[in-house]
Amino acid sequence: MKAVKILFFFLCCLSSKLALSRHGRYHAIFNLGDSHSDTGNYPRTAAVAFQVIKSLPYGETFFQNATGRCSNGRLIVDFIAEAFGLPYLPPYLAVAKGPTVRTGVNFAVAGASAIDSSFFSAQNISLWTNDSLSVQLGWFKNLKSSLCTTKQECDKYFKKSLFLVGEIGENDYNFPALSGQSMKQLRALVPLVVGATTRTVSMLIEEGAVDLVVAGQLPVGCTSMFLTLFQSANVSAYDKRTGCLKTYNNFLKYHNKYLKQELQNLREQYPHARIIYADYYGAAMSIYRSPKKYGFYGGTPGACCGGGGPYNFNTTAVCGQTGATPCKDPSAFVDWDGIHFTESAYHHIAKGLIFGGFTSPPLLS
Repeated sequence: MKAVKILFFFLCCLSSKLALSRHGRYHAIFNLGDSHSDTGNYPRTAAVAFQVIKSLPYGETFFQNATGRCSNGRLIVDFIAEAFGLPYLPPYLAVAKGPTVRTGVNFAVAGASAIDSSFFSAQNISLWTNDSLSVQLGWFKNLKSSLCTTKQECDKYFKKSLFLVGEIGENDYNFPALSGQSMKQLRALVPLVVGATTRTVSMLIEEGAVDLVVAGQLPVGCTSMFLTLFQSANVSAYDKRTGCLKTYNNFLKYHNKYLKQELQNLREQYPHARIIYADYYGAAMSIYRSPKKYGFYGGTPGACCGGGGPYNFNTTAVCGQTGATPCKDPSAFVDWDGIHFTESAYHHIAKGLIFGGFTSPPLLS
């Protein structure tokens, strides 16, 4: 019986490797987004907020040092790179003036918005960074000239490249929500956020991109930060099964539905391109609905690293500051610091996207 189990395990591993080898045609990955996929751009900007990611415990689990990632270890983009046998994406600001990196570059910046930051500054809403999607797209265009020169050369190169756009837009909603804007005001932003996202996708296709993964929003109503700052005495405000805030999560589902409709329009406009919708919301909610199934602590949602409170999130002692401590076993937690995920959670979400049916059309097909 033991031999049978070993053989079964070997065959499962082999089939996974064969599946990836058939689809391992990508020679490079390019990523645009925010803190859920930033591999180190933010600490290299002039931004002054959220400096804690420059130090441990950020990065403690896998890298054993802070890399600028907003987690204890790897992110979804890291696991996607691993799945296709590619190196982790270096941050653009670390390689912009160095030798050309042909296996892919990361343009994502923590705190980035889809809409240009000037839109928010006009409303006296401060973001962490001004490096919005349009700025990141400009970085890609700057890099492109070092990757290829003629249209024929670029077309050949980018046909073997995967472009990841997002998750992006979370900050377009979070910062206004935290500044007191109503749900009605947030819903009015959806066409602008989705519009900025789809314009970026369109421009990437015009630049030569063929295979693109565009991510939807994550269920931020399940994060410790939102559960703490928007807690309610009304029991009906919470999902009975998950303990998440229903109103905010329903709003994010509205965003995702709107995004999917606009992506379908892009598919009709660019029939030669393969535009994949990545259901980050569904992949993450599968964990929140059945945490023990995935090896996570099954009690009340709470952050691994924080400064106390019902959800271990405290604005006066956020992860990395004095008064906040990380948990002993981050792999047992979904929530890392109140708003970002642990490496284990990102890993399960990534597997859901690559193997589990949360990409449409499938990433591996």
